[in-house]
Amino acid sequence: MQEINKLKKQLSREFEMKDLGAAKQILGMSIARNRVTGTLKLSQTKYIKKVLEKFSMADAKARSTPLGSQLRLSKKQSPKTEEDKEQMAKVPYASAVGSLMYAMVCTRPDIAHAVGVVSRFMSNPGREHWEGVKWLLRYLKGTAEVALCFKRKGVILEGFADADLGGCADSGKSTTGYVFTVGGTSISWMPRLQKSVALSTTEAEYMAIAEAAKELIWLKTFLSELGMRQEDCVLHCDNQSAVHLAKNPVFHSRTKHIQMRYHFIRELINDETLNLKKILGTKNPADMFTKVVTTDKLKFCMISNGLPEV
Repeated sequence: MQEINKLKKQLSREFEMKDLGAAKQILGMSIARNRVTGTLKLSQTKYIKKVLEKFSMADAKARSTPLGSQLRLSKKQSPKTEEDKEQMAKVPYASAVGSLMYAMVCTRPDIAHAVGVVSRFMSNPGREHWEGVKWLLRYLKGTAEVALCFKRKGVILEGFADADLGGCADSGKSTTGYVFTVGGTSISWMPRLQKSVALSTTEAEYMAIAEAAKELIWLKTFLSELGMRQEDCVLHCDNQSAVHLAKNPVFHSRTKHIQMRYHFIRELINDETLNLKKILGTKNPADMFTKVVTTDKLKFCMISNGLPEV
């Protein structure tokens, strides 16, 4: 507190400012503290409700998942005729996706995969793509109160990585998904199409591990600067073959084609910067970042990522 008060005095000498006490809201996010239970909740309930009103979805029927399994979106569903293009030009597709993307980046890792899918068709969206966006808005209607809940636990960095082989119907590229938690609550997450086509599940998972390792190094360094040094950072993967490939220094004949830039993961393991462990697929909370999951699996992933049920 001594350093905080010192900083406040320095800022007040340079700028006109008021001390409003503990933060309650920042950039559309509400902050709720409970010092008795030692919890801090970060939510965007008001922002989400405004988004639903903006796109006339406030009275729509709620959905139980971010994206329906029957909605297999691809570029083939983009409008072909000028008439269809003119009709879709009147639809606020880009605005809706942008609003959803902001919610995803700030407090809602559960919609990350769905937002990643619908954002691929920003340049030429079709009616089916718009149906996917409306489905996602309906899901947010039923989960507007969901918030990231940080608890007074030990600062232990833990990561989970996953991949969905050939998840993109247009390019055949796989989807990388990872999430990092501190004290059981998500602090960093990402779903992204891989840059090259994977020829096997092992290769797709291996590339996902490599991408997650980059984020782990940054987070580990950041926490060290805050005085919270991480001695043993664990990254979980649900593919045993990918774990063996990462730990084995010998190039297997079937993995020679994997680009060299992905093999730096072996150096991290040898230097003990990273501890790679196998986890059961049913227990991997990163599943919701790579594919459409069932309602039960979604609930498990949300709880594991610090999004308790309302």
